[in-house]
Amino acid sequence: MKTHQTRLLPHQDLKLQILNLCTEKNISAGTVLSSVGSLTVANIRYSDQKNGTLLHGPFEILSLNGTVSKNGLHLHIAISGNSGKTLGGHLLDGCLIHTTCELVIGELEDTIFNRELDSQTNYMELKIK
Repeated sequence: MKTHQTRLLPHQDLKLQILNLCTEKNISAGTVLSSVGSLTVANIRYSDQKNGTLLHGPFEILSLNGTVSKNGLHLHIAISGNSGKTLGGHLLDGCLIHTTCELVIGELEDTIFNRELDSQTNYMELKIK
């Protein structure tokens, strides 16, 4: 496994920056190994909901995991606010970095992740080659 590291800066979009990193590094298949940081704004889709929920922080990033590729992302995030209450769900565009995000991506060499519409779920699901 090859690793890629970066530090995201205030006001950058977390999801967009992960996709940009995958595109720049030509990552065909990978996973988030570590993510530590904070958000000013979180946009999360909760389980079995059609739309996302926009939240205003600041929030600590407690966990970020999922599959990543230049061909698409599927990421879940857990965050906590200043009361310690934890929220989590599907990471959407619009999650903005507060102070920093230290990100490590593991690249799975000789593997390709693609996203294809699944007729059973009606979602763009992972296809592994």
